[in-house]
Amino acid sequence: MLPLLLHQSDFRWFFVGRLVSLLGSSMAPVALAFAVLNASGRAGDLGIVLAAHMVPLLGFLLVGGASADRVSRRTVLIAANLGSGLTQAMVAALFLSGHYSLLAVSVLAFLNGLLAAFTTPALRGLVPELVERNDLQRANALLATMANGTKVFGPSICGVLVGAAGSGPAIACDALSYLLAAACLARLPATVGATATAGAGRHQLFRDLRVGWAVFRGTAWVWPVTLAFCVVNLVQTGTWQILGPQLTEQLSGEAMWGFVLSARGVGMLLMSTLMYRLTVRYLARFGQLVSVLGALPLLALGMRLGAPLLVAAAFTAGLGSAAAATAWETSLQEHIPDGVLSRVTAYDDLLSYIAIPIGQLLIGPLAQRFGGFHVATAAALCYAGVALLPLVSPDLRRLPHTSDCRSLAANSE
Repeated sequence: MLPLLLHQSDFRWFFVGRLVSLLGSSMAPVALAFAVLNASGRAGDLGIVLAAHMVPLLGFLLVGGASADRVSRRTVLIAANLGSGLTQAMVAALFLSGHYSLLAVSVLAFLNGLLAAFTTPALRGLVPELVERNDLQRANALLATMANGTKVFGPSICGVLVGAAGSGPAIACDALSYLLAAACLARLPATVGATATAGAGRHQLFRDLRVGWAVFRGTAWVWPVTLAFCVVNLVQTGTWQILGPQLTEQLSGEAMWGFVLSARGVGMLLMSTLMYRLTVRYLARFGQLVSVLGALPLLALGMRLGAPLLVAAAFTAGLGSAAAATAWETSLQEHIPDGVLSRVTAYDDLLSYIAIPIGQLLIGPLAQRFGGFHVATAAALCYAGVALLPLVSPDLRRLPHTSDCRSLAANSE
């Protein structure tokens, strides 16, 4: 039987659009990696293409947030999905025709990253306009379940498709998924996503960004969590992505890394499903507490605990990650006014993720200097300590999980 939220037409079209888009996006990295490596034979080309996508995503995220608060979020998402579908179709055409060019693919990756900078804030701001306030946690849990499911099954589907037809058709499927997502979003009423400031030409971009920054900085429970996860991402992402496979191979063999990632994915999928029905009075506090579980796989690696405990730690980390993500998303949507929600979430995303490239660059020299296992242990301890720090704030600890909290609305503009 379908969850009750999917019986609501607007949310159902949004959900289907996200499902199609995320399924394509979960396939794209695998297909793109094989396509670039097969066409060029150089790993450096792949790094340039990935960087070309990431730079505009971070650089234009605040502009995307301001746009999503000023223009209809529905319109922003339809335009961004159409643009992403076009750029991916052009990438697919380059590989299918045998006319690979690093410059051309990098330019298209840049444009795709630019469009993604407008997509993410609009998505996070649209959900509260599709469901009632008391349904936000269930909506976010349902969307997270779907997203985690695509992460588990999407790469496998892509692997089969690449093996059978090649990378070009797989990238073409991603392009088609964006176009189908745009068609689903177009089924939403024109009034959905039309924010209070829509069409107000007198609002300048920099003023909008200043207003968003004022709300972000003035909300005492938001910025401590964002800064904490800036540090968490600094120490965790590079360690997990770069040292994780190397240390796992040393401990248990090359194949074990796949089991570790699968265990984490299963944990995320299970917890996002449970969050649909779980009721917690202080949701933000709960999410911050369980986020500490994400440090367990790094600790297991650093302490050389062996394959069974590493897999168990990865599964537990997946549980904590999914619960924390749903709790945070729901808390922001419940307590931040709709008119500034996309801008606040854009600041949250930017400051949370900006340290990731730094961590990725530092992890190699640190591992050479101190040893990979020692670095993993230190990263785990730092992760756990920093993740707990925001709980010092009484504003976060006492933030209620409520369906009608608009206490900041008077200060949003």
